[in-house]
Amino acid sequence: MELAKQLKVGTKKSHSAAENTSFIASFLRGVVYKESFKTLVSDLYFVYRAMEEEVRRLKDNEFVKVVYYPELEREVALERDLRYYYGPNWRAIVVPSDSAQLYVNRIREIDPLLLVAHHYTRYMGDLSGGQILKGIAEKAMNLRDGEGLHFYEFEQVEDTEEFKVKYRAALDTLELDQSQIDAIIDEANYAFKLNMYVFDELAGGKRDSWKAFFKVLLGYIRRG
Repeated sequence: MELAKQLKVGTKKSHSAAENTSFIASFLRGVVYKESFKTLVSDLYFVYRAMEEEVRRLKDNEFVKVVYYPELEREVALERDLRYYYGPNWRAIVVPSDSAQLYVNRIREIDPLLLVAHHYTRYMGDLSGGQILKGIAEKAMNLRDGEGLHFYEFEQVEDTEEFKVKYRAALDTLELDQSQIDAIIDEANYAFKLNMYVFDELAGGKRDSWKAFFKVLLGYIRRG
């Protein structure tokens, strides 16, 4: 199997586990609290800013250049959403949660090959299930005219299904040995875990924030 297929198969359990976290399960049932959603948008901003800065920095790298699609970038869209939720002074207000900061740290430290795993995990999810979450959030929080939901809008991608096919085909052009493919799959599974820790911290609130922090830290240390 090519990389795209192996990634899909190799992360299937992690994908399912992420969908079954308390936060996402509640979200899918239409239970969306604005304060938690605002925090999620804030956390995603720090994650995407880090990832997109790294991807732009490494855009000529043999691995990263294959997934360098500027039309996917979410930083500006997230800035619009943060301005909507927190006001014009949002930069002085928002900070990453403990779990989001460890997610950012991981993105900043990994080599270009593993950065591909994080890119795949986030953007392919945004182009798929993210579109479902947008509709749920819009209805649950009674949002109008797309305000607060620009993160989910890929204005430069005309056909998301067609784009996903193109993206997977691009992944398959990478000339990798099986050990490299396995490393990408392992990192993609870890990316899912980092996302799950963010969701768990959101669901637990401040009362469980340190518990979530140490849970992430332990996983982080084990990864090395």
